[in-house]
Amino acid sequence: LEKHGLKTAPDFEWAYIGDTITFEKLSGEKQPHELNTNKCAIDPTYRIDRLPSAHRKPVFVRPDSEIKKVITVMLSNDFSQLPVMTSQRDVKGVVSWKSIGNRLALNRPCKNAKECMEEPHLVKLEESLFSAIRTIAIHDYVLVRGQNRIICGIVTPTDFNEQFKILAEPFLLVGEIENGVRQMLYGKFTARQLRKAKAPADDNRIIDAPSDLTFGEYIRLIEDERNWKKLELEIDRVEFVKQLRKVRDVRNDVMHFNPDGLETKDLNFLRGFARFLKELRDCGAI
Repeated sequence: LEKHGLKTAPDFEWAYIGDTITFEKLSGEKQPHELNTNKCAIDPTYRIDRLPSAHRKPVFVRPDSEIKKVITVMLSNDFSQLPVMTSQRDVKGVVSWKSIGNRLALNRPCKNAKECMEEPHLVKLEESLFSAIRTIAIHDYVLVRGQNRIICGIVTPTDFNEQFKILAEPFLLVGEIENGVRQMLYGKFTARQLRKAKAPADDNRIIDAPSDLTFGEYIRLIEDERNWKKLELEIDRVEFVKQLRKVRDVRNDVMHFNPDGLETKDLNFLRGFARFLKELRDCGAI
């Protein structure tokens, strides 16, 4: 694109998979042949655009909608808040259980949506996911404004919880597995025996305990049948080492922040192996 003096709007590197993008001419004095086509133009910001809920057009009511209709829509859809809009672009406010309750408790008029609504809180589709956290924590939602000023979604704490699980679970599982493997090794080997598992090219690193070894060195240590016998585990060594190698490969994707994320089959594998180690601990095998 740079070679031909073009760009996309929004940037295709972070646009949601279902977004519409357009081609535009690059601005500035540089001509296409002067541009550095070898540079990496990827923006690593984790944007609110990544959330599926930011792309589900919200159900809304109009300002003159009767409050019983508002309540019916909220109850039937299990909504905590409901936008009040006259069109997909024009937001007047948001009705929530809190805003309804406040007005009823204070004996204020609450016959229709406009009498019960509060000021809306909006963010742009390209805003950083983490910069929106504070707004959502305070107000329990944000409305997302996308291209052409259209309200394209609503994000709530539930959506953040789901996204946090997606982002954090692989790291937590890898940590649990690594700690489980270390627990297997503690007290079974001398420092000298552990040092023999150290990568040959890494001479300067001091090895005194299993926690000083890398994951690959755990494998090198226990794939030796003599060392395996020290663990006194009644499971198959070859299969266990094979599973550890797979954990190592998946771990590398996790720790190097693979931009495509972790595949479901790999996540399920980590869950299964972590559960397997837990079962070994629960029955006193390690």
